[in-house]
Amino acid sequence: MGYNLTIDQGNSSAKVAVWNGNDIVFDAVLKQLGDKEIDEIISRYPISGAMYCSVACDGRDIIAYLQKCGIATLNLSDTTPLPIANAYKTPQSLGRDRIAAAVGAWSNHKGCDILVIDLGTAVTYDVVTADGCYIGGNIAPGVSMRLEALHNYTSRLPLVDCIGNCPMWGEDTITAIRSGVLNGIVGEINHYKNQLSQFPIVVLTGGNATMIGAMLNFAHEIDHHLVTRGLNCILRYNENN
Repeated sequence: MGYNLTIDQGNSSAKVAVWNGNDIVFDAVLKQLGDKEIDEIISRYPISGAMYCSVACDGRDIIAYLQKCGIATLNLSDTTPLPIANAYKTPQSLGRDRIAAAVGAWSNHKGCDILVIDLGTAVTYDVVTADGCYIGGNIAPGVSMRLEALHNYTSRLPLVDCIGNCPMWGEDTITAIRSGVLNGIVGEINHYKNQLSQFPIVVLTGGNATMIGAMLNFAHEIDHHLVTRGLNCILRYNENN
């Protein structure tokens, strides 16, 4: 059996990963993904299947090239069979990365209520129930978006970096903004966690996961491969069915 390739295409870069079963053996973030980059990957690993996911483009050129190379390739869509149920009322509008992250978290925590939090440009909160059903989630502004909004929509508030002193109560304007934004997100996370069962699993991913995770006072996981893990899980599910 060959390796699986997963591609999570974003607006400015592509996250690619090669999987041997459930184990990741290679991963990279590429500013550009084309025939040359694919050739380099498949020259190192005997890829038998691939899963493409994008919130930015349809990826038809990449998918066509993978298929030309003899690699069975799936493009994640709202009609792709999933290993979990999807109760979202408009699955066609659900971000592919969100459902992939939900599947990735479920693959490691079957039988538990799971809160999946992606701390990227936006903060997304998604819930998978213990019986394996994605019931939906919420979308909120991310860290940088909140900091920029306070600066752009006021006349005197400065643009503040998220790195630095962050007391519970701001000691000056800089720390008041930083603490308001970061502690506000921590408060959101605690609120959503408290809406679930007594002991839900909380899984963080995204660029700000480590920073926000350090501010939480309860057990949680950080998985920077969560979306690609979910893509691999979906691909394997379809290969086996």
